Amino acid sequence: MALRIVASRPDPAIIKLPWSTPLEEWTDEYVVPLPRGLSRHVVRIVRLGNRTYAVKETQEDIAFREYRLLRDLQREGLPAVVPQGVVAGRVDDHGEELPAALMTEHLRFSLPYRSLFSHGMTADNLPSLIDAIVVLLVRLHLSGFYWGDVSLSNVLFRRAAGDFAAYLVDAETGELHHDISDRMRDYDLTVGTENIFAELMDLQASGTVSEDFDNFAVITRLREQYDKLWAELTSEEEFTADEMWRIESRIERLNDMGFDVDELDIVTDFDGDRVRIQPKVVELGHHRRELQSLTGMNVEDNQARRLLNDLASFTAHYDLGREDRHLVAGRWMTQFFEPIMEMVPRDARGKLEPAEIYHEILVHRWYLSERAGHEVGIFETARDYIDTVLTKKPDELIAADTDVAGSGGSASGTGGGTDSGAAEDA
Repeated sequence: MALRIVASRPDPAIIKLPWSTPLEEWTDEYVVPLPRGLSRHVVRIVRLGNRTYAVKETQEDIAFREYRLLRDLQREGLPAVVPQGVVAGRVDDHGEELPAALMTEHLRFSLPYRSLFSHGMTADNLPSLIDAIVVLLVRLHLSGFYWGDVSLSNVLFRRAAGDFAAYLVDAETGELHHDISDRMRDYDLTVGTENIFAELMDLQASGTVSEDFDNFAVITRLREQYDKLWAELTSEEEFTADEMWRIESRIERLNDMGFDVDELDIVTDFDGDRVRIQPKVVELGHHRRELQSLTGMNVEDNQARRLLNDLASFTAHYDLGREDRHLVAGRWMTQFFEPIMEMVPRDARGKLEPAEIYHEILVHRWYLSERAGHEVGIFETARDYIDTVLTKKPDELIAADTDVAGSGGSASGTGGGTDSGAAEDA
């Protein structure tokens, strides 16, 4: 039987992997030999040159189905791991058939939920993980994706300005429709609450989370936050013709939540006395797209919101409100963001993403200023943060490259004060 490789982004090095050997027998020559997230399949993380992949053994038809579904999600711009390809026609040295393998690209700076606890997370952060899953689930449902296996284990998390962003890992049970019914959405929520409750109990049994932690409050939050966000994004709103300002108000509320309204259904009665509006197409990434247009940076939406706030403080301090925003953003980049990133030692640049480092410096500055009783300079803060906080953090880029299920997984506040360094570094 001939080896068959179907890949969306061919990497010649893939051919050199030992496909005639069962995945569980792959050695450290190919596999990154560190703990992985949980998986109901045999999964290995391999590094080929400067690229990292997750390889999962499964049935051939299931591998191709998940590969195509992940490609569909990628085309829709939804947060999921990127499929690399499927390897089929595998046989061992005795001619016996081996399972097909699905390959996905590793998501940089991402971790499974269990590894987050070994990187400083506590039970107090669990609501943030739930909120991230809620946003992910709502986005998937809005795009007509029925998941069928919602759980913490089937998600990778990236830090996002003190919160988290969630990415789908396992699409094996998923289905993509034009839209999905309320019953299917409710089933996903039910499965999610059951799976997450079991995962929390497992964390308690291992001593990672205390036994008196309220698991019911967490899964209750999942459903309540989902219902609240779904209603805000999709519900109809009716008002009189004299209240047309409510259209802009609805759009502004969604923008504040990070969503853009790409299509709005507006209906009036026969006399035009009453108006009914309903968002038809909404998309997360309002702040991310704005920051990218100003600076070229592509970051998580919460990180973008944080950086935009600092840019606004910079603009106000230097009285640049009448200047072109792109020019102001360029000045902010060259005077603050880039010099601060240059202060980070090379061997510490795998700790966190640059946008997350900058966010944490802003938070650190608030604490230093409160303790000192006066505003502490942004560069002084950055030096203190790098020396006392960042260099002591585990290296999440390396950990993420070696500590994730990758595929097939069953695998703080920002404070107050002036954000920008402009206030004391003018």
